[in-house]
Amino acid sequence: MSASRPLVIAHRGASGYLPEHTLAAKALAHACGADFLEQDVVATADDELVVLHDIHLDRVTDVATVFPGRSRVDGRYYVRDFSMAELRRLRVTERVGEDGRAVYPGRYPAHSGEFRVHTLAEELALVAELNRSLGRTAGVYPEIKRPAWHREEGVDLAARLLAVLEEHGYAREDDPVRVQCFDAAEVRRLREELGCRMPVVQLIGDNAWGESSTDYDALRKPDGLARVAGFADAIGPWLEHCYALEDGRPVATSLVGDAHAAGLDVHPYTVRADSLPPGFTSHDALVAFCADELGVDGLFTDFPDRTLLVLEQR
Repeated sequence: MSASRPLVIAHRGASGYLPEHTLAAKALAHACGADFLEQDVVATADDELVVLHDIHLDRVTDVATVFPGRSRVDGRYYVRDFSMAELRRLRVTERVGEDGRAVYPGRYPAHSGEFRVHTLAEELALVAELNRSLGRTAGVYPEIKRPAWHREEGVDLAARLLAVLEEHGYAREDDPVRVQCFDAAEVRRLREELGCRMPVVQLIGDNAWGESSTDYDALRKPDGLARVAGFADAIGPWLEHCYALEDGRPVATSLVGDAHAAGLDVHPYTVRADSLPPGFTSHDALVAFCADELGVDGLFTDFPDRTLLVLEQR
């Protein structure tokens, strides 16, 4: 990667073109030239780590058809309730909403194709082979999903993740890997209890999302960022925390500058050409703004080829 441009992080793979977190989406992201490929990690009933964005299966697989009646009382189908052998029977689809319709209608047709759930180990093996065969190193960027919930379910997801990463050659601070999580207590635990020497990233969402007990508003302030810098190397904020609209025009907030002052890199999420945030009318303008006006160090993107093209033509 050129030192003059931000990292391109393939968000769930080349998910703008192929169903998210499928091996096909990861292979395409590698071919697109992404610097890092993201893996969201959750645990099965037999403690296998699989690459899926949610602890639920019903928005991205045909689980309700293959295993009717296996939902919990809330009507959702949980990864943790199925063995790896059972998950291999499912077909992965483009993400759909509660109504069964594609969240992004212009992408790969929902409910089609022969995509399957795979383990983290299988994906790491694929990345290693692609790095070898293509002569280019793409890093990995796994996320620990809902660690407190997983502990309630009887599995230490962070410890399992570090073990699998080490088995595949990721353990040192200079290895091509970043480990990310929304839960600030878990990010700190990676450093202080589990001895993780790999770069770690504190994700920053919105308190209204209700995904974690972490106070994200506090983390975005200078003193919060200073605390984060004591146990993390970077932050991954929601893109809309990095700018505000003034008379309809995007203007940088202080977040990126404050993070840099604290010694943290900044990798916001998510650039989507087909779902632009307020204030932008094109993917290219959004990417250029992130690089030139915000000064970010990396970008999560569903369209790694398009994002890379803009960054390299600046």
